[in-house]
Amino acid sequence: MPDAVPGAVADEVPRTAAAALRWATSRLGAAGVPSPRVDAEALLAHALGVDRAEARRLAVLDRALPDGAGDRFAADVARRAAREPLQHLTGVAPFRHLELAVGPGVFVPRPETEQVAQVAIDEAARVVARKGTAVVVDLCTGSGAIALAVATEVPGARVHAVELDAAAHGWASRNVAAATGDRPDAVVHLLRGDARTALRELDGTVDVVVSNPPYVPPGAVPRDPEVADHDPAVALYGLGDDGLEVPRGVTAAAARLLRPGGLYVMEHAEVQAAAACAMVAGTTVGTTVGTTVGTTVGTAGFGPVSTRDDLTGRPRMVVARRSDRAPERPSPHPDVRPAAGRTVTD
Repeated sequence: MPDAVPGAVADEVPRTAAAALRWATSRLGAAGVPSPRVDAEALLAHALGVDRAEARRLAVLDRALPDGAGDRFAADVARRAAREPLQHLTGVAPFRHLELAVGPGVFVPRPETEQVAQVAIDEAARVVARKGTAVVVDLCTGSGAIALAVATEVPGARVHAVELDAAAHGWASRNVAAATGDRPDAVVHLLRGDARTALRELDGTVDVVVSNPPYVPPGAVPRDPEVADHDPAVALYGLGDDGLEVPRGVTAAAARLLRPGGLYVMEHAEVQAAAACAMVAGTTVGTTVGTTVGTTVGTAGFGPVSTRDDLTGRPRMVVARRSDRAPERPSPHPDVRPAAGRTVTD
C-alpha cells in the first residue's frame, strides 16, 4: 500500500508531537482500534525513528515534527484506522524480551503465548540444571517466537524449530539470524517441514516439545479484522469439525519425539480445554519387536494431563508428560515368543 496520504487528510495532521498524538488517538478510537493511544504512540515513534519513551517525551514538550515525519505518521494512522495490524506497520512484534520481525504471511505472536513459552523455559532450565543440556522442539514455530525465547533464556538448550509454510519459514529464518547471530550460546536449528513427521532422528530423545499450532475451528471466524483479514489462514484454522485435526497430528509427533518423562505443552482455545485434554490423554505411540516390523507389542502415551491458564486467567494450554512406564510386552500371538536376542525399542 502506498505511503502517500490524500492531501485533505495530510493537511489536517497537526505538526507538533502532542497535537499529532491527540489527533491520531481520536481517529483510531473512532475506527474501533482497541488501544488507540498506545497505537498512536507506537506509530509516532516509528515515524520519528525513536522508541516509544522518546515519542512520549517529545509529546510532553510538544516539539515540532521534522519534515516528512507528519506525512509518514498520517499514512500509518490511516492504515491502522483501516485495521491493518500495528505490527505490520512498524515491522516488529514484542515477545517476552525479544523484538521479532513480522509482516504479511506470518502469524503475529500474542502476549498470551508468552506463558506457553514460560512453561517450556522452566522445564528446559530444570533439565539443563540436571543434565547440563536440554533438547527442545518447537512445532509450528511461525515467526520463531517460542523457539527463540527458549534458546535465548536457557543457556544449554538446543532448540529445533519446525515450520512448513514458506512465508512463515522465511520470517522465522530472519528472526533466528538476528537473535542468534552474536549469541553462540543460543542455538536454534530451523527446519522447513511437516510438524507431524519431522525430526524422526530425534525420536525418543527430546526433553520438551512445545507448540502453538493452528487450532481455530472452521466456523469460528475471528472477530478482530486484524486477525481475520491479515493473519494467514494456515496459521489459524486447525481443520476438522473441532479445529483439532492439526493439533492431533502435532500431539502424535510429540509422543513420538519425547523421551519418557519429557514434557509437552500446547496452546489451544479457551473453549477447547476439555477436548484438548482428552485428545492428549488418548494419544499413544506404539513400540515394535525387533525386526518384526509393524507388530505392536505395547503402547505408551502421556501421563496425567492438565490445562493451565494464560496471563488473563483463561485455560489456554494443555500440559502433560510422556509416560515413563515400561510398555507391556504381550506376545504377538499366544503361541509365539520373541526370538532370542530381540529387544523392544521406542
